Amino acid sequence: MRFDHPVPLDTLSQASQHVADSIQAAVTHAVPAEHGEKFEFSHLLDHMKNSMELEYPGGHVELPHFPPVQIGGITFDFSISKHVFFLFFAALLLVIMAVYAARKNRKSAVPTGFGNLVEVFIVFLRDEVAIPNMGKGGLKYLPYLLTTFFFILIMNLLGLIPYLSTSTSNVSVTGGLALIAFVMIQVSAIRAQGLTHYLAHLTGGVHWVLWPIMIPIEILGLFTKPFALCIRLFANMTGGHIVILSLIGLIFIFRSPVIAPVPVLFALGISMLEMFVAFLQAYVFTMLTSLFMGLGMQEEHHNEHEEHAEHAH
Repeated sequence: MRFDHPVPLDTLSQASQHVADSIQAAVTHAVPAEHGEKFEFSHLLDHMKNSMELEYPGGHVELPHFPPVQIGGITFDFSISKHVFFLFFAALLLVIMAVYAARKNRKSAVPTGFGNLVEVFIVFLRDEVAIPNMGKGGLKYLPYLLTTFFFILIMNLLGLIPYLSTSTSNVSVTGGLALIAFVMIQVSAIRAQGLTHYLAHLTGGVHWVLWPIMIPIEILGLFTKPFALCIRLFANMTGGHIVILSLIGLIFIFRSPVIAPVPVLFALGISMLEMFVAFLQAYVFTMLTSLFMGLGMQEEHHNEHEEHAEHAH
């Protein structure tokens, strides 16, 4: 999506491209062309770029490109880029694996194999994330939390496979996930507190004279939480790719087989670390989302505790 006026909306999503261009410039400067040959580094950068084609061994295929649509002075581009394609691909994989695990667990009282693996994650997210952060009332939001976790996890892991791409390294994708989280945080708070109490908390409980100061601060706080979710996931999934790119780039800078084993070993270690980060970031995004939802539902928890105390008395 872009505006007719020159507003840099895609600045964050181009951060990895700027870093890649800087590396290219550094390599070109450090390794001068010999005998009229130009040093090419772009083939190492393609994995980090969002393009309109999919690469495969020996070639590439073009993705569908649709003409932009003008709506109210805003231009919407619905073309399917590489990151969008793998976002849909991750969603398809999630549906297939969830249906397969559900059918397999339904046939057996004791889950085994892949069904048991999925149930391990489900039980962990229920007992260690949803209930501690949101209370028993958070169980009705467990399907959303499970979908968020597995969806982000699959997108993160796809980027570790050659010729595939990490959709979560695009700030537009993480921004969409954060937008959904923002909606769920507000919906859960309104359902737990009621609309009147929800709006009242924007005053911060201070005297009405301070409302002009407190209300904008509280409203800003509503957006800082999902914004942090967006940037954290984007930065962590992009950072690992940049580190690997920089290490492999040392081979092309020095152009020596002697130096090659060291960057390759370090890059292999970073790749293993990225696999851990893929799980970690999916967990962190889901855990923080449930925590923010739980903060909005704390009034409901407070009422529950009062009812239990009165019953015990």
